[in-house]
Amino acid sequence: MIVLEISFSEDGGQRLAARPLHREKLAALHAEGKLAMAGPWRDESGAMVVFNVEDEAAARVIMADDPYYATPGVTVVSLRPWNPIVGA
Repeated sequence: MIVLEISFSEDGGQRLAARPLHREKLAALHAEGKLAMAGPWRDESGAMVVFNVEDEAAARVIMADDPYYATPGVTVVSLRPWNPIVGA
């Protein structure tokens, strides 16, 4: 699994406009088994996405197909492999 953390800037106009298509892409990835879970932090300062893929390169391919990650107001904080012990 690969965990992506993103942060949001306070000026979220473009980000909010891009969000519906982004959420459609997330739903499709989940249906394909490539996404374990995703969602914003409760304070709306950012979000976490858990990709169910083998490596960072596969996650980057997914991200390149979703313009949301390059939208003004969205910043990639980290993209890291994760080795869950419970619930995997």
